[in-house]
This record gives sequence, C-alpha cells and structure tokens, in this order.
Amino acid sequence: MLDFDLLQPLVWSWLEFAIRWLHLITAMAWIGSSFYFIALDLGLRKAPDLPVGAHGEEWQVHGGGFYHIRKFLVAPEAMPEHLIWFKWESYTTWLSGAALLMVTYWAGAELFLIDSAKMELEVWQAILVSAGSLTIGWIVYDFLCKSKLDEKPTFLMVLLFILLVVMGWGYNEVFTGRAVLLHLGAFTATIMTANVFFIIMPNQRIVVADLKAGRVPDAKYGKIAKLRSTHNNYLTLPVIFLMLSNHYPLAFASPYNWVIAALVFLMGVTIRHYFNSKHAGKGHPIWTIPATIVLFIAVIWISLLPAEHLGEEMEESSRPLSSSEQKFASADGFEEVSDIIMSRCSMCHARETAWDGIGVAPRGLYLEHEGEIARAAQLIFLNAGVTNAMPPANVTYMEPEERRAIVKWFTAASKG
Repeated sequence: MLDFDLLQPLVWSWLEFAIRWLHLITAMAWIGSSFYFIALDLGLRKAPDLPVGAHGEEWQVHGGGFYHIRKFLVAPEAMPEHLIWFKWESYTTWLSGAALLMVTYWAGAELFLIDSAKMELEVWQAILVSAGSLTIGWIVYDFLCKSKLDEKPTFLMVLLFILLVVMGWGYNEVFTGRAVLLHLGAFTATIMTANVFFIIMPNQRIVVADLKAGRVPDAKYGKIAKLRSTHNNYLTLPVIFLMLSNHYPLAFASPYNWVIAALVFLMGVTIRHYFNSKHAGKGHPIWTIPATIVLFIAVIWISLLPAEHLGEEMEESSRPLSSSEQKFASADGFEEVSDIIMSRCSMCHARETAWDGIGVAPRGLYLEHEGEIARAAQLIFLNAGVTNAMPPANVTYMEPEERRAIVKWFTAASKG
C-alpha cells in the first residue's frame, strides 16, 4: 500500500482530473445553450397569428417531435406557471474553472505560473496578481457598456477587443506562456459569467417582478441583456481555444502568444458572423471563410517566429534553486534521477529538441538543468514513476528499475 507521501500527489492529480471533467461538462452545456438561443433568436419569423407582445416564432423538429417556439421581447401578458431559467450552466462553468485554476496554477505556481525570467515573484504575489487581474476586465467592460457607447455596439466591441489584447500582453510580461493564455481565457470567461450574473439575470428578474405586480415591464432591460448576450456569443469560440491551449506549446510557448490570442479573438468574430448571418436568413457571408483561414495561417506563422529571449532562458542553470526545488535536488537519488531524465527525456523536453517530429518541448516543459528537473518533480513522478505515460510508447526504453528510482527519489524528498 502506498504511504501518505505518495498517495497525496496521486489523489491531487485525480482531483484535478475530476474538476477538469466537471468544467468540460458544464462548459459544453453553457456553450450549447448559448449557441442554440442565439440561433433561435436570429431565426425568428413574423406570423399573422402572433399574440400581443410576441416578436416572432419558429418551428423546429428534433427527436421525432415538433416544437413551436415564440419569443416575447418584454414578457407575455400572464406569467407562465413553469418558467425555466438558464443560469447554472454559466455559474458552474466559472466556478469549476476557478477551482481548476487554483488546483493547477496556484498550487503549482512555481512550475506553471511563475516565470522568474520575466518577473521575480513569491508564490503569494503571483496568486494575488492572478486573482486580482480577473476582476479588472469586468470593471472596465461594465463601465463601457453602461456609458453612452451602448448605442454604438460595433465600437464597443472594438474597445473590448483592445482590452483583451492589452491584458494578453500584460499577462505575458508576468507569467509563464502556458499561464498567459489560460489566464486570458479565465479573464474573458469572467466577463461572460459576470454578464449573466450581474446583468442578464437581474434584468430578467425585474421583468418577472413587474409582470407579477401587474406593471408593464420596461423594454430596456431586454435590450441591455441582449447586448451582453451577443458579446458572450462572439467570445465563446476564443475561450474554447484558450482552454485547450495548454496542450499545445506552439500556441502558448511562443513569446508572441498574446498576438496569437488576438488573432484567435478575430477568428471568433469571423466564424460567429458567418453562422449568425446564416441563422438570421441574411445569406452566407463567404468572405468570412478565407478571412478565417488567413488569420489561422498568420497564427501558425507567428508561432514559428524565434524567441528573442531564448538566450535568457538558457541561463536557467545559473539561477538559485527555491526552497521547494532544493528539497528535491538534495534528496537521495537525485543525481541518478537526473541522469535518467537527461538520457530518456531531455531530447524532447529541450529548448532545441533532438527528436524527429518534436518541434517544441511537450507542454512547454524543459528538463535540461537540475533546477528544471527538481521543479517538475511531481510531474516526473506521476508520468514516469508510478505510470509509464512518459516517454510516450516508451520510445527511449526507460527501464522498470529507472522508474523505481524515480519513485524512490520522490518518496525520499517528500518525507524530507
């Protein structure tokens, strides 16, 4: 039976997996309902027999049955007995994402969050920047939406784009590349969920309360909610890209990752514009297809540009080890494990990879110096010690004895 020192990282890994699974499920539910209602709203048609206050209707077929749907711009004359609210998909997606941020990036700040080549931060300082930055976007964005700019939706969208680009650049000045895109995704998702929690849902509650009290609801609440919902619609696809980005070093490990993110936001606009126009019956804006392809080619080209600060990164070995890194570097068996990692892993996990077909270190993880090996101790333990996930397909022939040596070293360091 595994002792507590070995069990703890295993349980933590499963906790991360469970939260990630929940995050994915709720994100699918939120995105699915968002896309559905945008398409439904754009596809509404006028009909001669619409009741008073109805804006349009649509007939749909699914699952062997027909659905007759009508939309009221403000509210129907009488409150329905059964009213379904769509909100928990958004809330649970954000909450599970926040939990995943804490478990992965805050708990693993020394490995995944802090880049000492960019800024020397203590763990608590990095966490404070991470948490505090997520609120900035909402405050600025909400201020802009509540100004007179709400009458200029296109200009407002341009300002939102500029805000996102500036935040992406700012994150890249502080955090690791992997954390840059993840935080930009969390930053955007915070704006989207705050739209639901602070604007869309309260406005709907006001309308319901007026209806129950026999008052005529003000149409402005529906107009405001629709503006925020439309913004969420255009931000959805980029957020998905940013969620997935941590699996692709070509996206996050580039020094121009914030530029890549900016182009992805533009792709989100071109793709959604095509489908929004199609659902609204305004034809198929074919120009969006080549525009999206050109943007994606630009993303690929930018990802291949050389890193100007590569020389600085190569100085990693000269930096002093943190107390956490020192614990693993001074543990019994570290010298043997270092030799194992250098011979079995460093040809891929290097700034200049030596394995055919591997252009960038997997996950952007470098294992060329003792500080990097010590910092990645838990990942090495999980992927090459207690499991044989790495090297993939055991292409470098890591022996069982070598895996046992990794487990023995990690155990000694954990107990120490």
